[in-house]
Amino acid sequence: MEAFSKLIGTIDDFVWGPVMLVLLVGTGIFLTVYLGFRPWRNLGYALKTVLSKEARQKSQADGDVSPFSALMTTLAATIGTGNIVGVATAMFSGGPGALVWMWISAAFGLTTKFAECMLAFRFRETNAKGEMAGGPMYTMKNGFKNKQFGLVMGFLFALFGTLASFGIGNLSQANSIAGAIQETFAIPTWITGVILTALTLLVVVGGIQSISRVSSVVVPTMAVFYVIAGLIVIIINFRNLPTGLYQIFVMAFNPKAVGGGVLGAVTASMMNAMRYGVARGVFSNEAGLGSAAIAASASTTEDAVKQGYISMTGTFFDTIVVCSITGLTIASSGMLGASGADGTPLKGVALTMAAFETALGPVGKILVSVGVVLFAYSTIIGWEYQGEKCFEFIAKNHTVIMVYRILFSLVVYFGATQTLDLVWNISDIMNALMAVPNLICLLLMSKTIKEEVDRYQKIIEMK
Repeated sequence: MEAFSKLIGTIDDFVWGPVMLVLLVGTGIFLTVYLGFRPWRNLGYALKTVLSKEARQKSQADGDVSPFSALMTTLAATIGTGNIVGVATAMFSGGPGALVWMWISAAFGLTTKFAECMLAFRFRETNAKGEMAGGPMYTMKNGFKNKQFGLVMGFLFALFGTLASFGIGNLSQANSIAGAIQETFAIPTWITGVILTALTLLVVVGGIQSISRVSSVVVPTMAVFYVIAGLIVIIINFRNLPTGLYQIFVMAFNPKAVGGGVLGAVTASMMNAMRYGVARGVFSNEAGLGSAAIAASASTTEDAVKQGYISMTGTFFDTIVVCSITGLTIASSGMLGASGADGTPLKGVALTMAAFETALGPVGKILVSVGVVLFAYSTIIGWEYQGEKCFEFIAKNHTVIMVYRILFSLVVYFGATQTLDLVWNISDIMNALMAVPNLICLLLMSKTIKEEVDRYQKIIEMK
């Protein structure tokens, strides 16, 4: 078993290695330049649109949920433990400069997210129950000229998406929740598991309507709550902020300029900062993986390009806003490179908790724990919908969807009560493999993407 775990770990390191990261960011760079930087230039329009009253209402167009609800369902799946744990891990493993590389990957991720969501909306279908069915698998099926190739690629994406939903979107999130609650409040993991399973079942049995209603409340509330708490910590530690910002920007490109030993246990290099910053950034906002496109296709937005612009704001909120709060909190706390009471270096959630505690005392640890619980739970229900739609594409039988929903909910209990390093690695591999057919799809359909962007730009300029 140990040999198998080691093998899986090696495969995980490879699929999330330089080749995958270059493919992910490279696709974003190519599309950004090819589209004349339109996604960047229209970010203001996108933010204004998604925050408008109109976005919260169902229009006369076809769809299951409002544009705002569709975005919140997507954000429910993407704003998760990566925003708290992932940022801390990136800054520990790659140095504070990793935060800059998270921002850079998010900047090009805006375009990738825009493209995959726009295409998914354009090539969506209506299933037997009258619900919208869309995502990269339907883009490949309906958008590729070679239908056989499209079906094969769509099947592969759906298969990896289904498997990833049980891992990254379920087991690992439930495990994070149970661990945080046990550490902070001393509540046994099995009790947390039972409660989580029941709550998940109550929400997901109702399908996208129920999931979007819960997401539309939980996601904005938790994001605002966490951002405000983080800003308070940054303000209290404001004297350390200039030094923290200096380390962030200088160590992103020239770690030697800061000098050795400044950050204790942290070993920083430009390549490490780039590797961990890009990897954790993509893991957090999922730009390029194709998962966000599934919920985007359920929206009642009247135009595919408009939906693409709305959806790309998810990357902005996830990484540029929420991840930045975690990063700046850690940078201003002076805790990066410090060790805990047992002498081991602080990393992951322990580092984020320590950063919050420098300003808020024991309350800081509780706030981070609550953040982990809310972020991870929203990821569970958001990923259930994404996994369900992937499974529906494979099964082509709506009656078995309820079986998936129940099974998904029961797996939550297992995740809350087990040690899951192996499962995390396996699901991490499935998540990476989702990106391969999706990125190939975006590159093959880049001409269609540009045509749509040019068409809609005239509409924007008329407003």
